[in-house]
Amino acid sequence: MGRWHDARKTRRSAVCWLLLAGVGFAIMPGLQSAAALAEETAAEQHEETAGPWTLRYQFEDGETLRMEVRHRAVSDTTIAGTTQSVETATDSTKVWRVSAAEEGGVVLEHSVDDVRMHSRTSDRGSVSWDSRDPQPPPPGYEHVPASLGVPLSRITIDPSGHVLGRHNLRPVPESNSGDLVVVPLPSDPATIGTEWEVPDEIVVEVPGGPRKLVRTRLRYRLEEVDDGIATIRVDTTVLTPVDDPQLQARLLERIWDGTILFDIERGRVLRRVTEMDRRVIGFSGPQSSLRYRAEMEERLLR
Repeated sequence: MGRWHDARKTRRSAVCWLLLAGVGFAIMPGLQSAAALAEETAAEQHEETAGPWTLRYQFEDGETLRMEVRHRAVSDTTIAGTTQSVETATDSTKVWRVSAAEEGGVVLEHSVDDVRMHSRTSDRGSVSWDSRDPQPPPPGYEHVPASLGVPLSRITIDPSGHVLGRHNLRPVPESNSGDLVVVPLPSDPATIGTEWEVPDEIVVEVPGGPRKLVRTRLRYRLEEVDDGIATIRVDTTVLTPVDDPQLQARLLERIWDGTILFDIERGRVLRRVTEMDRRVIGFSGPQSSLRYRAEMEERLLR
């Protein structure tokens, strides 16, 4: 493709030189050639902006990806006229180590290098901890050091990001917003407006009650492509009817919408922002309410 672009540049330069030099017999053909080149350039620009584009991951055996993760959340719980607010802030460095898979695709080994955690409750004050600090973690964070710097899970994916296998090496809490690296991509070339859907299942647990399997659907849409960066929107729809407010309260943190930036040439997610703001009424009596607001940003470190 590079040679074709070079040839076109050469033709443009030749036409411009002839026109500027005032070569009479070349004026009309030159004008025609300039118009043809303008049409050709416009067609190329249209193709670049209209697609289609093939979205595929391009990981190399042995490479390591690091993501900077920022998470903020606020929950306001009101029961019997009393409201308690809890704010949490977490900053961490997520690591994916890439290796080739025998059955094709790649294996991504997930770990977390470091974490900074802060929480504040309206009735208990604030607690903070930085894993890079030699001081031991405060009460409530004692379990965190054992999960740092060690493999937590291994995921095998194909070039489209579809999960071929997953093995949890340590107990890992369910993610509130999926996995950055394994955002599923469309199987076929996509144009602006292309949508694709991925079914998912969430296990919801209520203290003292049965577990419930809730079916959801993630819908992705290619919004735009600018300078080789694809912007993808995603939203979540709950398919299983959930009428119990206690189940709805447990489900709040697991239903999210967001935006993903995908580098088409490099074949990887550059950034993702997810957010949620939802409320449940009556989860603990008719006068109770729970509002949960959160945002998370994951950014690839170059």
